[in-house]
Order: sequence, then structure tokens, then C-alpha cells
Amino acid sequence: MNQSPVPPPSTDRVQVAIVGVGLIGGSLAAALKARHIAAKVIGVGRNISRLESAQSLGLIDVATTDIAYAAQNADLIVFCTPVDLIAQGVEAAVAAGSPQLLLTDVGSVKGTIAREVGALLPAGKNFIGSHPLAGSERNGFENSDADLFEGKTCIITPCPWNSEEHTVRLTKFWESVGSSVLRMTPDEHDRKLAQTSHLPHVLAAALATILEEENHAIAATGFRDSTRIAAGDPDLWVAIILGNAQSIVESIDGFSDQLAEFRAAIEKGDAATLKKLLDVAKTNRDALS
Repeated sequence: MNQSPVPPPSTDRVQVAIVGVGLIGGSLAAALKARHIAAKVIGVGRNISRLESAQSLGLIDVATTDIAYAAQNADLIVFCTPVDLIAQGVEAAVAAGSPQLLLTDVGSVKGTIAREVGALLPAGKNFIGSHPLAGSERNGFENSDADLFEGKTCIITPCPWNSEEHTVRLTKFWESVGSSVLRMTPDEHDRKLAQTSHLPHVLAAALATILEEENHAIAATGFRDSTRIAAGDPDLWVAIILGNAQSIVESIDGFSDQLAEFRAAIEKGDAATLKKLLDVAKTNRDALS
């Protein structure tokens, strides 16, 4: 577990509950601890022995399977569970928490969650979606990194029914762990992430799927780099992909059109068109450096 330099303790420390203490939840707990942001970190999950292991590592102060306890004892709850479980977790938390309790998540899909939580109004007014653009194909709190969010972007997706006060509170929270914050609507987030995150995962998975066993030994750096994210948890990604199905299908269609241009240029031996396509690709990729 990596550690950050320790800054002076905050004068406005809060109690934070993290539901789902895996890689992201564990890294968030580590960041809160390293930066003295939280007075107490409550870890919530289904497997108490795993939570107690995270507690023994110093990631969390309290281990519990009771979401009601977390809601009654936290100022902020962060859901780090699979995206298809977030809305029901929010429903259970708001039923037990105070009107001041702020809730968020780290899910890669926002529109579906916003609509499900919006149906809980007025209690759902206290939930604002978040998506820190940080992570790894690795799993488990054993791989936690207190610097995971440092220098990264976190997208928050307030809805019309969310208060500016809560939005500002959430923005400051993510900034406190080192992230810069962008605001988008839930649907805007899903359209953009379909292209920049969800489509790449589908493509990496498709590429890894067609690798013939006899070629495993010669699949070198290029193939391994291109398919690295396909090592992510399949169960988590099924929920993400189906949760943003329409936008992902649209992105797949756009990619298919682009791939068809490459195919046509290769089939025709059209070096000029192929060079133009590769130039555009290089320019776009270099802009990310």
C-alpha cells in the first residue's frame, strides 16, 4: 500500500463511510487517512472478515455490514460498489440517515443511477454522482494507493434537484484528495465515457478474445498494452456496459465506421489514405501525453 506525504491535520474533519472497500474504496480510505481529512473512516461491506483485514491494515477505523449504522454515524457516504447496486444502497442509507447526510458514488455510469435515485425524492436530493477517473485492472484493498486520486480528474454529476451547497461540499471533498473536479450532467457523462472508457474496454476485450492459444507466447508489448484493461473484473464490467448500453452501441457504430475506412485503404493498397488515417491517430494520441 503506497503512502502520501502527511499534511497538517484539517480543522474541518468529517466522518466518512465507504461502502465497498476494494481497490477504489481502499485507496480513498488511504487518501483520507494520509491527508488527515476524515476524523473516522467507516468501512461497510458484506464480508466482515475482509473488512476486519482492511481495518487491521489501518485503512478503516470501523468495520460493519450495517449500512444503517454507517448512515447514522457519517457525514458523507461514498458507494464504491458495482454500479447496479448503488441505487438500492442509497435507498437504504437515506432511510436511516439525517437530512444533512451527503451521499455519492464512484461508478462509471451515471444516467441510470441518477434516474433510479431521483425516483427516491425528496430523500434522493442528498445524492450526487461522482466518477474519479482513476483506477487499475488490479482488485482488492491490498492494492490500495493513497495517491490514486492525486492529479486525476473527478467528474461530478449534480442534477437539478441537488443543492449548490451539497455540490460545493462534494467538490471540496474530491479536491481534498488531490483531484480536479469537472461538472457534467449524468447523460453527458455517459456519452463521453462511452467513447473514452467503455468502448476501449469492449475493444480490448474483443482483441483479447480473438487471440489464439498458439500465439500466446508471441503476444508481446504491443498486444499486452492494447489489452491491459481487459483484465478488469468481468462482473463489474457487465454492469457498467449494460448500464450505458445505448451510448456504447453508438460508440461501437462510430468505431466500426472508422475501422471500415482502415479496411478499405488496406484492401485497396491506398497508402495515401492509410497515411492520413495514421497521422490523425498519432496526432490525437500525442495530444494525450
